[in-house]
Parts: sequence; structure tokens; C-alpha cells
Amino acid sequence: MAKNILITGAAGFIGANLALRIISTGNFENVIGIDNMNDYYDVSLKNYRLNQIESTAKKFPDVKWKFEIGDISDKIFVDKIFVENQPNIVVNLAAQAGVRYSIENPDAYIASNINGFFNVLEACRHSYFQYSGINHLVYASSSSVYGGNKKIPFSTSDRVDNPVSLYAATKKSNELFAHCYSNLYNIPATGLRFFTVYGPAGRPDMAYFKFTNQLLNGEDIKIFNYGKCERDFTYIDDIVEGILRVIGKPPAIEKDSDGLPLAPHKIYNIGNNQPVKLLDFVNILQQELIRAKILPQDYDFESHKKFVPMQAGDVPITYADTGDLERDFNFRPQTPLRSGLRKFAEWYKKFYFKGK
Repeated sequence: MAKNILITGAAGFIGANLALRIISTGNFENVIGIDNMNDYYDVSLKNYRLNQIESTAKKFPDVKWKFEIGDISDKIFVDKIFVENQPNIVVNLAAQAGVRYSIENPDAYIASNINGFFNVLEACRHSYFQYSGINHLVYASSSSVYGGNKKIPFSTSDRVDNPVSLYAATKKSNELFAHCYSNLYNIPATGLRFFTVYGPAGRPDMAYFKFTNQLLNGEDIKIFNYGKCERDFTYIDDIVEGILRVIGKPPAIEKDSDGLPLAPHKIYNIGNNQPVKLLDFVNILQQELIRAKILPQDYDFESHKKFVPMQAGDVPITYADTGDLERDFNFRPQTPLRSGLRKFAEWYKKFYFKGK
């Protein structure tokens, strides 16, 4: 395993959990994290995650953890991070997330997901002239790239040129940019299409977290497409395990039959391969919220369910074909939804009901 790893978006949900695992495994001497710490959602959650990382790092003194606040859309900052830390592995998780938010605030997506990713690619390209260079770039894509595809499950061989949100379009652009840079500069790169990631200390804009907050406040929860949507919920530990396996196996630099170089670029789905109906998801969530004593046994859930039409940018189903991931890495996510939501509910109780 390489010496230095850089994780962008390290205070984010996936980034922080990845940093925790990497520090505890001890496979790298230096773990460098960057994040812009924006206020898209409650910054106290990001600080909570960073405190967890700091606490873990103290238990593993042979691993050096370093964190800097900065934005990947700032080219000078990105170049400085690469020159000073000389990462051999880069995991780009920094991005403006959220399908619905992209409709209201498109500028944030262009700045972070397009310009920011370009800056990371450029820094990877120049790394070969500045030091030994990048061994592997792993970057976050999204199940959103599949848009309204009717064929299920979604396969990485499917066409994905009909995005239904700007967020999806930026993630598909990332894949195109990465393939281009891999082809031109022999940068081994792997894109990971994540499917509805959830778990403790996750993003508050995700349905499971948002519904919990709303129900606790006595508000109605909006169930889109009248409850007919299905989602391939993927527990955070499975996502992190998938990333770790991919990190250690960069695409090979090879040539095709006529001697021309092939782009060392791969794309994989990381999903649970088991879509769940939205109403079933809501029922399991409410059961686990009662079990954790976040909500009372006699809570009137039915009166707080509001069935509404599909929202712009949404899709009726997400369903991951994980065959390639299983073939190349002998792994597929398999945490049951109830187990994952139970862990979320238990964390939520500890975090928001301190001393109660």
C-alpha cells in the first residue's frame, strides 16, 4: 500500500467514515483530509465527525492524521495540498450533494463538482512531474447518473446520457473527465456509483434523517410519488469497505490488440442490490424510532404521512447491479435495511438526547 492518502470531503459522511477506517487499519503512514466545511447542512455534524477522527488518530500514533480547511474549487489550494503532502492515493469525495438542491442552487454544483474535480485531475496529472505521482485516483460518482433508465438493475454498461438533474449531469461529467485524463496521462482512476448511502451521523437532507427530525417535531413527512418509489439503500460501512477494496487494486495500464494504450479507468456500482419500497422503508424507520425511544409507542404516524407527486429530479427506482464489483473484488454490500436503520436510531438518540 502507498505511503500517503488524500481524502477530499473528509468531514463529510463518507469521507469521515473512510478516514476512520484507514487510520485504524494502519495501511498508510500519512492520512490527509481536506474539506471546505460549508453550511449546506449543520456544521456541528461535520465537527462531530472530525472529533471522532482526531480521537481515533490518537490511538494509532504510527499514522499521522492531518486536516486542512479548503475548497477543491480553489486551484491554488489544491495544488498546495498536493505539493506539500505528495499523496500517492487520492479519494475524491468532495462534492456538492443533493438532487433537489441542485435545482435551486446550480452554481454550487458547477463550482465544486465540475471546477473542483477538474482541479483535482490537474493536480494528479502534474504529480508525476513533482514527485513519484498518483498510483490511484478513486472518485465518487452516483446512482443518479442512471436518470430515468427503465432497465433494472442498473448496470455500468448501460447508457447514462439522459440525466434528470444537474447533480446527475455533474457526476456523469466527472466520469467523462476522469476517463479522458486516464487515457491521456495514464492516471489509474476508478469511479464509484454510490446508491443511497445511509447510517449514523449521515446527511440530514437524506430521507431517513429528515423524516426523523420532522416526526420528532410533529411535522408531516412528504412521501413522493405517492409511496411508489424504490431505493437501493446502502449502509455506510458497506460503502467504506467497497472503497477500501477498490483503493488497493487500481486499473492496470494496458494496450489493446492494435498496440494502442487503453485508459486505466473503471466504474463500479456500490449498492445493496435490494431495492426497498418507500412505504416499507418508512414502516421500518418508524419501528426503529419507537424501539430507540425517540418517539413514543403510541405515536400517530399515519396522521403525519403526506402522499405527494414525484418531485423534479427524482426517479422512481434505483437498483444496483453489483456483478462487476463481486467479480473483481469478491464483495457486495449486504447490510439489511433494518440493521442499518437501527444503528442510525441508536446513534440519533445518543447524539440528540444527551443526558435524557
